[in-house]
Amino acid sequence: MKFTLSWLYDHLETQATLAEICATLNQIGLEVESVENKGAALAPFLTARILDAQPHPNADRLQVCRVDAGPGFSDVQVVCGAPNARKDLAVIFAPPGAYVPGLDVTIKAGKVRGELSGGMLCSLRELGLGEETSGIAELPADTLPGQSYPDFAGLDDVVIDIAITPNRGDALGVRGIARDLAAAGLGTLRPWLAETVEGTFASPVEWAITYPEACPWVLGRTIRGVKNGPSPEWLRNRLESVGLRSISTLVDITNYFCFDLGRPLHVFDAGKIAGGKLTLCRGAGETFRTLDGQECTVTAEDCVIADQNGVQSLAGIMGGEATGATESTTDVFVECALFDPVRVALSSRRLGLSSDSSYRFERGVDQALPVAALEAATRMIIELCGGRASEVVSAGQQPAWQRTATLRFNRVRDLGGLDVPADESVALLEKLGFEVRARTAEQVECAVPAWRNDVAQAPVLSQGASLPADVAAQAAQGVATIEAESDLVEEVLRLKGLDAVPAVPLPPISVVPGASLTPAQGRFALARRVLAARGLTETVGFSFVSHEEAVHFGGAPESLRLLNPIASDLDQMRPTPLVNLVAAIRHNSVRGWGDIGLFEIGPAFAEAAQQTLAAGVRAGHTQRYPGMASNAVSLWAAKADALELLRQFGVNSDAITTTADAPAWYHPGRSGVLRQGPKNILAYFGELHPSVLQAADIDVPVVAFEVFVQNVPQPKKKKKSAPALSAFQPVRRDFAFVLAQDIPVESVLRAVRGADRQLVSDVSLFDIYTGPHVAEGMRSVGVEVTLQPTDKSLTDAELEAVSDRIVAAVGKATGGVLR
Repeated sequence: MKFTLSWLYDHLETQATLAEICATLNQIGLEVESVENKGAALAPFLTARILDAQPHPNADRLQVCRVDAGPGFSDVQVVCGAPNARKDLAVIFAPPGAYVPGLDVTIKAGKVRGELSGGMLCSLRELGLGEETSGIAELPADTLPGQSYPDFAGLDDVVIDIAITPNRGDALGVRGIARDLAAAGLGTLRPWLAETVEGTFASPVEWAITYPEACPWVLGRTIRGVKNGPSPEWLRNRLESVGLRSISTLVDITNYFCFDLGRPLHVFDAGKIAGGKLTLCRGAGETFRTLDGQECTVTAEDCVIADQNGVQSLAGIMGGEATGATESTTDVFVECALFDPVRVALSSRRLGLSSDSSYRFERGVDQALPVAALEAATRMIIELCGGRASEVVSAGQQPAWQRTATLRFNRVRDLGGLDVPADESVALLEKLGFEVRARTAEQVECAVPAWRNDVAQAPVLSQGASLPADVAAQAAQGVATIEAESDLVEEVLRLKGLDAVPAVPLPPISVVPGASLTPAQGRFALARRVLAARGLTETVGFSFVSHEEAVHFGGAPESLRLLNPIASDLDQMRPTPLVNLVAAIRHNSVRGWGDIGLFEIGPAFAEAAQQTLAAGVRAGHTQRYPGMASNAVSLWAAKADALELLRQFGVNSDAITTTADAPAWYHPGRSGVLRQGPKNILAYFGELHPSVLQAADIDVPVVAFEVFVQNVPQPKKKKKSAPALSAFQPVRRDFAFVLAQDIPVESVLRAVRGADRQLVSDVSLFDIYTGPHVAEGMRSVGVEVTLQPTDKSLTDAELEAVSDRIVAAVGKATGGVLR
C-alpha cells in the first residue's frame, strides 16, 4: 500500500517527522517496506528561462541558447538539440554536476561542436518523470527562474510503501492508516463527513440481485451531463505518485477513493447500458472483454454484472470495455457494492485477473461505508465533471455486521505480557473506533467498528455439521468470544508498541529419556546417512517444477497445475524428486561435472495422494582406480542403492521380489520394480529412458532409483536375540536350470529358498546363458546356493537329498530342469 505524506496529512493532523511516522508504522504492525523521495534525487535541477536561442554555427539541428537559471546561473550558454527550444520559454535546467536519471549521465561543462555548453535543458522523460516527448519540458510562462524544480513541481512529497497483512483490509486506505497513527499517539484524526447530494430525478438504471451469496447489497446512481477528460493536476499527481496511471477524470475519481478510503467504486457509461437494469448474477460461460483488453470467460461460480446484452463487469474485480467511461461519455452510472471476499478471491485466481479493487474486497471492506462513499464520489464527479445526480437506487440490504467483543483487563498482561492500565486500554480501543457499551472494574465490552472485519468473527467449526444447530452455534460463539478477546489484546499491544513488551525467557525444558524422533523421522535421518555413505550428495529442490518437465515423468495433471506460480517455469507440483535431480545433473554436466551422484528426500505429488520419496541419480562414469577402468554407471548400482536403503529400514531381502514393470520414464528392459508382495511397491530403479535424457539435453548415461519410504512397513520387534554364528562350515553348490525365457529369474531364486529354509541361507544369480546347446526360446540360469548347517556337518547323502529338493522345487515352480 503506497501513499504520500501530503495525502496522509489530509486525514492526520500531526507535527511528527518522517522518521517518527515510519518508526510508528513499524511499531503498530504496518511494516514500512520503502520510503521514496523523488525530490531528493532531483534537487540540483532548477527552473530557468531561455533569454535567446540562435542556430549553432557548426550543426544544423543544434541551437546555442542563453539561459537564466537564477543566482549563479543568470546568463549561462547551453547547446540544445530540442526542436521546441526558443526565446522566452520556461524550462528545466541541469547545472554541471547534476545526475540525469533518464540518461544515466552526470552533466559536465564543456564544448559541443566547438561551442561552450554549461549545462543541459531537460525533458520530463530525462528526469524519469514522464513519457517520451519530442523536445524539452515547457513550464508555465510565469515561472520564475532559479527555483528548485522538485519544490516547484511538488516532487518533495515523500512516498511511503507499507506491507499489509491479509487481516488488515482497513489499512488499504489512507484514512485507515491515519486512524492507526492517531490511535498510536502521533496526531489527531481529522473529521471526515460526506455531504449528501440530493437527487433531482429518478435513475433510469436500476439494480437487481440474483446471487445474494456473492453480493448482499449494492447501491448506485446516475449522473447526467458530465464532461469527461483529463484529470486536474492535483488528482493526476496524487495517483501517479502511488504508481497509478491517470486515465480520465471519471476513472481517476474511482481510483482516488479506492486508495483514499479503501472503497472500490466503478462507473458505467449509462448510455451503453441496455435495458435500463443491471443484474448481479452468476456467470454462464459468457466471454467479455475487460477494461484492460483481456478476453475473460466466466463460470457459474463467478459473480458478474450483466445488462440486457450480457456480462458487462466481473463483480468486484474489473469492469468491461463495452460499458467503460470514455471521453465521449456524458451520462454515468456509479456502482458501490459489497462483495463476498472469498468468492472474489476465488474468481480472481480462477480467471487470472487481479486489480486494486479485488485486492481490497478479498481482505474485507468497510460494510457501513457504501452510502457515504457513493455520496462523496458523486460530489467529486459533479465538482470536477459537472452534471446533476439522480436519486440513489439499491438492491439487497446492508449485512448485519454489528457485533461486540469483551476484554478482561488482566488478559492484556496474562496473554500479552505487558501490564497496561485499564483506562489506557479503553482509550486506545476508542481511538481505533471501538465504542464502549459496558464497563466494570474487570472488563469492558466494545462494539466493533464496521471497518474491522478481522475482529470478533465467529469461526466455522469443522465438527459443526454433525452437532445440533443450537449446540454448534453455542460452540462457535464460545470460540469467537475467546478469539475476539485475543484480537482486542493484540490491538492494545500493537498500539503500545510491540517492542515495549518485555522479553521473558521460555521455561527450561526437561528432556524425557527415550527417542526424540518418530519412527518416520528416524527413517528420513537414516536414509540421509545411508545414501551419503554410498557417495551421493544431498540436494533440496522446489516442490514446483515446469509443466513440460513434469510431463516426461508421467505426472502433469491439470489438477496439480498452479494458478499463481512464483515463476513461469515453476507451474506444476512435481510428480517425483527425479525431476529436480535430472535438472541438477544437466546443470552440472554442462559445467564439466558429468560424473556425479545426487539424492533428495522430499515430497512427490499425485492426484490420489502425496508421498515422501528417497530418490537418487548417478550420472557419467565410475571413478578410475589402478588396474580398474572407468565404466558407465549401470542399473545395478541404482538397484544396490535401493536395496541397501531397504535393508537398513529392516526389510528382509528374501521378502523382496523384482519385476520388470517400471514406469515409462525408465528404460524398458534396463529397469525394475522392487516389491514386497504383489501390490506393495517399495522402489523403482534402472536407467532413465533415452527420451527423458534427450528432453533434458543430457548426453551422459544416468541411472536412478525411487524408494517409497511410506510404503516400507515398520520392522517387527524381535522377540528373541539373533542366533549365534554356526560353528560348521557352509557348503556352496552351483545349479544351472534350463527354463523358458519368459520365466522370471526371481521365480527360480524364490523356489530355491523355499526348498529348505533351515539349510538354504543364501541364493545368488551368477549366470544367464542363451545360445548353442540350449533350445530355442529357452535359457540357462545359473545360481549359487549356500547351505549352512547349524548342529552338525552335512553328509554326502544329506547334501544329495537337499540338492534333489532344490531341483524339484524349481521344476515345480518354473518348469525348469537341471542342465
